[in-house]
Amino acid sequence: MTAMPDSTTTRMPKSLIFVLVLAGGHALGTVFGGWAVIDENQSKLDHGQDLLMPMAVAWFLALFCWGLAALQVACVVLARGRRLWVRVVLIVCLSFAALGMVIAALGSLVAGAPSLPAFLIAFADLAALWTVSGETGRRYFSVRSPAPGVTTT
Repeated sequence: MTAMPDSTTTRMPKSLIFVLVLAGGHALGTVFGGWAVIDENQSKLDHGQDLLMPMAVAWFLALFCWGLAALQVACVVLARGRRLWVRVVLIVCLSFAALGMVIAALGSLVAGAPSLPAFLIAFADLAALWTVSGETGRRYFSVRSPAPGVTTT
C-alpha cells in the first residue's frame, strides 16, 4: 500500500513552470504599463498638451494594473500550494493577456508592420492558457487527485 504524498511535495510539471514564468513576465509588463500611462499623461500635462485621458482615469487604470500584477505575482508564489483558486485566477489573467497579445499581433499586421514578438508571445499565452485550463492544470491544482505516477491501493 502506497501512502498519498503531501500535496505540497508533489513536483510541478515543467509546462506549469513555463506558465508561471510567463505570468511573472506579464506581471512585470503590467506594472510597467501602469507606470507608462501615468508618466505619459504627466509629460503631456507638463508640456501643455492634451492628455491621453483624464488624470483620475489614468490613476485608476494604473492602480488597476498594479493590483492585477500583484495578483499575478501572488499566483506565481502560491502555485506550489496547489490551491484551486490560483488556477482560476491564472486562467482569467492569461485570457486577458492572450486576448491583448492576439489583438496586438493582428493590429501589427493591419498596420503593415508585422511584429514577430507579438506573435510569439500571443502563441505562448495561448499555449499557457491551454495548459492551465486543460488536464495538466486540472490534475496539478486539484488537491483531491493523486499526484501523477502515484498508485493507491
